[in-house]
Amino acid sequence: MNVVFDALSHPIRREVLELLKRGGMTAGELADHFPVSKPTMSGHFAKLKSAGLILGENRGGTILYTLNLSVLEEAVMGFMNRVRTGQSTSAQSASAKTCPPKGETA
Repeated sequence: MNVVFDALSHPIRREVLELLKRGGMTAGELADHFPVSKPTMSGHFAKLKSAGLILGENRGGTILYTLNLSVLEEAVMGFMNRVRTGQSTSAQSASAKTCPPKGETA
């Protein structure tokens, strides 16, 4: 999960994911959207690939990138479970009964 959030920490990489929501794009097509060098973009693509957020397929010397939403979904769900988001109302009520507010005793 840390690798995914590290990959998401840069605005260019987040924008690459936004662009790929529309469908697969070549490395060159993606790079054309950003005011950085192609080697810099290659580093961003490598970081996204290593996190599993994008898939790259070599098609005759051109790399076609596509979005891999399942990894992002897993990371978000894992994060939500760690912060207990989505906890049922009955579980929250039980937790409130066993944990008195700070400064109070049960």
